[in-house]
Amino acid sequence: MVASPPPATAEGLGEMGMNGTVAPAVIAEAVAAAKAMLRLEGSGEDMLMTRLARTALEMGEAFCGQRLVAREFTQVLVGTGDWQRLGERPVGVIVAVEGVPDDAYAIDIMAGRGRVRLPAGTRATVRYVVGIADKWGGMPAPVAHGVVLLTVHLWENRGTDGLPPPAAISALWRPYRVMGIGA
Repeated sequence: MVASPPPATAEGLGEMGMNGTVAPAVIAEAVAAAKAMLRLEGSGEDMLMTRLARTALEMGEAFCGQRLVAREFTQVLVGTGDWQRLGERPVGVIVAVEGVPDDAYAIDIMAGRGRVRLPAGTRATVRYVVGIADKWGGMPAPVAHGVVLLTVHLWENRGTDGLPPPAAISALWRPYRVMGIGA
């Protein structure tokens, strides 16, 4: 049975970046939370704090093995006739499969993994949205707090020889870590 794309679109999922980038509004909220924890006022260090917050968020995603904040990705697939996994997770919605007729492909999302089946030899561009939360405020509190703690750690230890982050950060993130064979 061939499935059509879901009626949902990326609209209404909060602010998200395109092509896998985190929306500036999300980073700004992470910066504000880290500045509040540090009791920093003013905007003199916002450029540095923005870089640190982006780094902390990316490190959280790497540790957890999944995207934390929703954003759209584009992936080109060459059909094999078999199911092919999309490269990012957790997939919330497959927005479009472009380059093949609607009745020539099938899509599936199970346990946050997106899959597409294309006829052998065809080529399609798949647009899909991934992330465990649609915006900063929707992120699970332990995950967001870990991002803030890591941002603060990076801030307080800038210019030093790489002190390891506090163990509390990985403890906060561990329940959201996705691992496994073929994960």
